Amino acid sequence: MSVNPRNILLFGLMGMALLLVAVLQSPTLALTILNMSLISAIMALGVNMQWGYAGLFNVGIMGFTAVGGLAVVLVAQPPVPEAWRAGGFGTLFGLLIGVGTVMAAVALWRRMAPGRGRALALVAVLVAGFALNRYFFVPAVDAIEAVDPATTGYLGGLGLPVVLAWPVGAVFAAAAAWLVGKVSLGLRSDYLAIATLGISEIIIAVMKNESWLARGVKNVSGLPRPVPQPVDMQAAPWVQSLADGLGWSLAQTASIVVMLGYAGLFTLVLGGLIWLAEKALNSPWGRMMRAIRDNETAARAMGKDVTRRHLTIFVLGSAVCGLGGAMMVTLDGQLNPGTYEPLRFTFLVWVMVIVGGSGNNWGAVLGGFVVWFLWVQVEPAGRFVMELVTAGMAEGDLKTHLLNSAAHMRLLTMGVAMLLVLRFSPRGLIPER
Repeated sequence: MSVNPRNILLFGLMGMALLLVAVLQSPTLALTILNMSLISAIMALGVNMQWGYAGLFNVGIMGFTAVGGLAVVLVAQPPVPEAWRAGGFGTLFGLLIGVGTVMAAVALWRRMAPGRGRALALVAVLVAGFALNRYFFVPAVDAIEAVDPATTGYLGGLGLPVVLAWPVGAVFAAAAAWLVGKVSLGLRSDYLAIATLGISEIIIAVMKNESWLARGVKNVSGLPRPVPQPVDMQAAPWVQSLADGLGWSLAQTASIVVMLGYAGLFTLVLGGLIWLAEKALNSPWGRMMRAIRDNETAARAMGKDVTRRHLTIFVLGSAVCGLGGAMMVTLDGQLNPGTYEPLRFTFLVWVMVIVGGSGNNWGAVLGGFVVWFLWVQVEPAGRFVMELVTAGMAEGDLKTHLLNSAAHMRLLTMGVAMLLVLRFSPRGLIPER
């Protein structure tokens, strides 16, 4: 970050806003906003790598964050032995048949000469593979989902520490990005947008419908935490002493201590990421990426493999989004595929990058904080304003309509904030150097 008074002032104002929330509203609310702002900043950092460094238009952020969240279930949840006995190995065998079928089809396509023989062989392999997959996979899945569907009905995870799920979530998202990038990055940029949008919807559909994987729309709750539960912290003598000293209730003090623990972990991750991102951006590799972004034709003429470089940064940025998605599910303590919506997990992250300043890592971080703060605070503020405006109005449809419209203040504010930034500071609050 450019060390100048303006940038420091912007972060200072953001800190003051959080401090005012803690004083005027609730310390718990301020810490909740802080934790989600840290996660939002990480997601914005991932999108900034793709768009700010390389000009890649990714509108599938939702899918990559969802894959990261899925990793938390697969890594941290304890396995369900009954489900594994009922159909775990049949499911894995069915999946292996599916992978083997695809590999056999690709090998046939490459090795056989074009013609009717290749087409017939390809169809025969695909049909046989599909039939075998269904034969083993479907009964196994039915058996798994029949195992106590009210509480389990899925295979569970590996039972490892939940923090290990964060890098695994990044790897899952990177793998999905690699598949999308290999297909679409050699084409025009609008194909990338279509491909990422499509794969994100496919990921969400799979997570909703494949209950054997993570309970689908029945959700997985009570995920392991990297910090103790507030109820456990209440028994700690030092927490009781702290509550007495501050004059707070024991429950509030324990909750704040737990949130501070999350904030410390998230700050550590964000600090490490931004250090790495700044090193990369200011290295010869970062300058090459920006040169490719500004003029692909010239970069190709200089001998740069533009498609390969695009794939690299696309995978890296998606991995960071997956990491943020895993952290968010850990903070929530549950995986709910129904909550993944493009508005929240794609549009809002893009607003963060644009408002903060694309091409600048610190700008993306600031955008994550500012936009999430507005996202949380605007709706109650809009309700308060509408109550003032309608205070003198008689009860009726108009007053009801105005009061109900406060719920839409979030979307209106996001649009207005983006328009104001584009009008008066088109390069964002902290522009690229």
